[in-house]
Amino acid sequence: MVDNIGSSSEGFKYNIYAADASIHDSVEDHSTIKEQDRLLPIANVGRIMKQILPPNAKISKEGKETMQECVSEFISFVTGEASDKCHKEKRKTVNGDDICWALGSLGFDDYAESLKRYLHKYREAEGERANHNKSSNNEERD
Repeated sequence: MVDNIGSSSEGFKYNIYAADASIHDSVEDHSTIKEQDRLLPIANVGRIMKQILPPNAKISKEGKETMQECVSEFISFVTGEASDKCHKEKRKTVNGDDICWALGSLGFDDYAESLKRYLHKYREAEGERANHNKSSNNEERD
């Protein structure tokens, strides 16, 4: 479930806690979730950030921590929107199509289209791999 904590000129703040609408957590309760469970690992965030920078560039600890908060919040925001859709459709599993839909509904159309193309290619590759494994298993039996 996504809780709309409030809005201001900066926008909305969302937190995901549970799919059950009867559970309500406030900003104060947010501190009960360990930071390591709420945020992506900072080493992974730093590694992704370094990929786009020149080899000699440095990233401050504050820069990594800021990005860590942003990407973690973004993931929660998009996942919450997708989760709401699944809840309304009485489904328990959020899939790639739900994430693409959520990105589009939140105004991230460019990202949604790119992710749809990636998801299509991923599914094709998975299908090919499954067919290859199936044919390999059949050959071993013969």
